[in-house]
Amino acid sequence: MLFLIYSLDKMCSKKKTSIIEILKKRNINRFGVFLGIAFVFLIFSKLSSDYNQPIKIKIKFTDLAEEIIIKSDSSNTIEAIVEAKGFALIPYVFNNSETISLNANEDVIVNQNEFVFEVQKNSFLLEEQLGDSYKIRSLKPDLLHIAYSKRASKSVPVKLNSNIKYATGYDLYGNFNLSKDSVKIVGPIDKITDITYVTTNELKLVEVNTNIKTSVTFNKIEDVEVFPKSINVEADVKRFTEGKIEVPLTIINKPENVLINYFPKTVTLSYYVDLESFNSITPSEFSVECDYSLINSNQTYFVPKIAKMPEFIKRVNIKQKRIDFIRL
Repeated sequence: MLFLIYSLDKMCSKKKTSIIEILKKRNINRFGVFLGIAFVFLIFSKLSSDYNQPIKIKIKFTDLAEEIIIKSDSSNTIEAIVEAKGFALIPYVFNNSETISLNANEDVIVNQNEFVFEVQKNSFLLEEQLGDSYKIRSLKPDLLHIAYSKRASKSVPVKLNSNIKYATGYDLYGNFNLSKDSVKIVGPIDKITDITYVTTNELKLVEVNTNIKTSVTFNKIEDVEVFPKSINVEADVKRFTEGKIEVPLTIINKPENVLINYFPKTVTLSYYVDLESFNSITPSEFSVECDYSLINSNQTYFVPKIAKMPEFIKRVNIKQKRIDFIRL
């Protein structure tokens, strides 16, 4: 009996200890929560206040002529102190620089070999790009001198380098259309003097059966830049077929006192033409000539040559490679 009473008393004592410990832990947790909330409110309070922050404003130019190069040793940085809320200044804790764009034709004074930016006078340009959250309190220097050098330039024609394989029965209709037939090259004068044209990188296509519409860049030239960097290329692709036609021969440059008889009087032409134009082809659109002035005294044949044909016709061949004649 005494043992049972002792055991019950001990159990009651343990329960009281556990309850006290739980209450203590809960009080500690509540204290931690209240401490965390107080800390957050403190941070928000601090970040809502105004502060002054030194930053570096780097200048870059827009609408800069291709011939102009900003010298690497030129200073293009403004030392500024801005005022803003703590929240707005957080990015500058990790990087205290900002890049501002200026128009090279409107926002600066252009002198020989240098741009001059009137910093104090044009501080509004800086504030506009920094944003409404920032107020500029000081700027150094008053004038920013940015040195540049100028390269030579000239325009040269473009040559398209194409390697196109068309699907069976298809071919190019007409010519390639380039968005620019000439471009500007910029570089040291001794480099660009001897350049008479620029070539595109290879335009390589296979199994083409639809119109071409793409862009190409240019082959690199050491120390020389090409503007623009690429051009657009367009071309019509149509279904083609082979046609044949009989065309009369014309003898040219024959002296009036020379009489000849030649055979045959007509030649057969085979040609490649788009389906839409196939039925409209007529002999009058072709001209095949034999030039009497090109033969020697012992020669008894002409070599016929095509003098005229429609522009959209491709790969014309003359079946008769020689025209025999006799002098009368």
